[in-house]
Amino acid sequence: MKVKKNLTLKIVIALVLGISIGSIFNMFAGADFVQNTNQYVFNVLGQIFLNLIFMLVVPVVFVSIVLGVVGVGDPKLLGGIGLKTVTFFLCTTAIAIIIAMLLALVFKPGVGQSDLLNSDDVKKYGAEQKAKSGDAAAPENQTFDQTLINLFPQNPMKSMVEQDMLPIITFAIFIGIGMIELGRKVEAVKKVFEQTNDILMYIVTMIMNYFAPIGTFGLVATAFTNAGFGAIKQLGMYFFVVLLALAVHFFVIYGGAVKVLAHKNPFWFFKMFFPAMTVGFSSSSSNATLPISLECTKEMGVRKEISSFVQPLGATINMDGTAIMQGVATIFIAQVSGVDLSVMQMATVVVIAVIASIGTAGVPGVGLVMLAMVLTSVGLDPAAIGIILGIDRLLDMTRTSVNITGDAACALILSEREKSKFVKES
Repeated sequence: MKVKKNLTLKIVIALVLGISIGSIFNMFAGADFVQNTNQYVFNVLGQIFLNLIFMLVVPVVFVSIVLGVVGVGDPKLLGGIGLKTVTFFLCTTAIAIIIAMLLALVFKPGVGQSDLLNSDDVKKYGAEQKAKSGDAAAPENQTFDQTLINLFPQNPMKSMVEQDMLPIITFAIFIGIGMIELGRKVEAVKKVFEQTNDILMYIVTMIMNYFAPIGTFGLVATAFTNAGFGAIKQLGMYFFVVLLALAVHFFVIYGGAVKVLAHKNPFWFFKMFFPAMTVGFSSSSSNATLPISLECTKEMGVRKEISSFVQPLGATINMDGTAIMQGVATIFIAQVSGVDLSVMQMATVVVIAVIASIGTAGVPGVGLVMLAMVLTSVGLDPAAIGIILGIDRLLDMTRTSVNITGDAACALILSEREKSKFVKES
């Protein structure tokens, strides 16, 4: 089954309808009809679509990584691809947060808004965090050494049940290497994986063709019914700076990388990947979008061995859009608090954000946990996150689209640049 040609148009229509109807419903949020429609229609449609996609995430990641490793064939070549992938992701994440901080310093979205610190949202968020941890200044986080240890699962099945992606990826890599070394002895096993992958991709395509527009409408309508554009008015400059930074990174960094490193037309790339962007926008989850992202890069002609390794890894460690939010939010909160961050403190923000992106789950809202860690590292009160909570859901949708586009750009670049090596292997 192939993705229908008019699917992109249907998803765009669903997005526009979701934004329009959700925004209208937000104006009458107190009405019973609006609440019931949002809860029992919009939310149900969106969550069913999300569940259908999440149902496939773990099997798609596991099977794709195994086949990707087997497809590469040479463990040395695999190691080289892995190193280049991680380097690309970490470099673009660092660039993303630097762009964000520079734009925030230029536009000064938080200057003259100190009254926001006394808002009910800040007090409520601070109280919630204090209730969770006993200390509002102690965000939930995981140390770098613990992240490194957790790369290697004690119980792979438990990691799959909990959808803990990095241990699943590690386990799949070991399975793939074992299959390479055993060669013809496990030819039947390889065939089972290939056939399983065919089944999974058929289901992904079926879900996209028949459920994506409806699910996209439900998710977007829910988000805009709950948030609307009201919160944007007060935080308009913050919202603008985040979107500007995302646009610069999207078109200049990703577009430039595709043009210079892959020698492909960036607009062709964006057009081919657009269906995945729309699902990323509506779901706010890199993991949920992964099956569709893989299908889109397949349509581009990206080698399966590359995409099936790079994109699942990217869904876990590539957080450029989230890094942009953290960069702008940190400067914004510092300006609201009347704090001038030193160059060393801003450098600390870059380093902490890049390190924190490794091992962070690709699920909605995780950027706020990472932001709390970043704010604490430079002496700012994490309770101030309450200021941006009202519009974070809307921005989360946009930055997820940026995150997954970075994964696809990396896959395309490596597929083109490693082409000659695969020819030699075959």
